[in-house]
Amino acid sequence: MTERQIELINAAGKLLTKNGVSGLTIKNLAKEMNFSESAVYRHFSSKEDIIIGMLNYFSSEVNILYGKAIDVNNSPIVNLESLFSTQFNYFSDKPYIVNAIFSENLIENNEKINETILNIMKVKQKFLVDIIKKGQEDGVFTSLVSLEDTIHIIMGSLRLIMFKWKMSNFSFDLKVKGNDLVSSILTLIVVK
Repeated sequence: MTERQIELINAAGKLLTKNGVSGLTIKNLAKEMNFSESAVYRHFSSKEDIIIGMLNYFSSEVNILYGKAIDVNNSPIVNLESLFSTQFNYFSDKPYIVNAIFSENLIENNEKINETILNIMKVKQKFLVDIIKKGQEDGVFTSLVSLEDTIHIIMGSLRLIMFKWKMSNFSFDLKVKGNDLVSSILTLIVVK
């Protein structure tokens, strides 16, 4: 991605946060950037292209951030807490990503956007599988629930809190609620 595309993505994110998906138009984006519409089209061919670019950019950023958050020398508990603390911090700074991921208008009608969102889930799952698998192998996390089901429970719970945050118009502190949820998840999966 070019610097200009990243600037456009961030401006599109502001529009998404302020006006929702319907407010994100090439015309509004051009106005937000003090560009002509044709200048926006030089970088992105459509609104869909902007959103896919935004989600792909997010996916690559998160892959890097998650990689930095995990340390093989840390316990699985510390790595799980670090992984999600990183996620909550990132989303708190960029709530428009949550708007894009949970926009029903986008998800229902667009196969490319659905694929991109699925890829984001795979990035998170890749890191989560490694942490949970190690925790189960080390006897830190329960093996009474399969690895796959544990991942589904954790990811589902965290998606729900993100969705609630979006639906409440970002009215609660995601970092606090999210970390509380991670503590509850750990209560359920840590072997006593």
